[in-house]
Amino acid sequence: MDFRPSSSNDGSDQAILDEPFHPFYSIFGGKPILVKQDNDYDRAVFRERPFLGVLLFDNVSSDARDHAANERTFLSWLKLSVYMAIVSVAIVLSFHLKSEPSRLEKQIALPLGIVFWILSLLCLASGLANYIETVTRYSRREAVVQTGWKTQVVFTVVATSIVAACVLFLSTNSQRQ
Repeated sequence: MDFRPSSSNDGSDQAILDEPFHPFYSIFGGKPILVKQDNDYDRAVFRERPFLGVLLFDNVSSDARDHAANERTFLSWLKLSVYMAIVSVAIVLSFHLKSEPSRLEKQIALPLGIVFWILSLLCLASGLANYIETVTRYSRREAVVQTGWKTQVVFTVVATSIVAACVLFLSTNSQRQ
């Protein structure tokens, strides 16, 4: 069964598709998906078969740099999501090195931890959606490297929550002393 896109392939494209399996960059062993960056490419890149195949784009102008920047942006969102998840677990556990938590700290630990966990999932979803949308637009030669309003809203909510949690922690700590 041939899973390649229906675009016309020349000899160099066929040589890429016939190369042997290399587990260092293709652990699932699927054939690479050649994404021709023509303006008439109207399919969703992430729904091409095989689903876990490597996406190969033509390197025209600054495409390699833009793809690398897009991947780094996704990894930054992933890192932020992991940090937020770690903070949520730390808040729920409510550990204190020098003293016992106060009654107020015990009451707000679980709701605040849940808020940070939800924000962690929101960061992960935002980063993944941004990555998929940008790669899809690259395949259509429509991508503009810029941030959207959804990303700005998520980032503003996360930043506001972090500042509010810091103010809350400082105020409860100052009341205790």
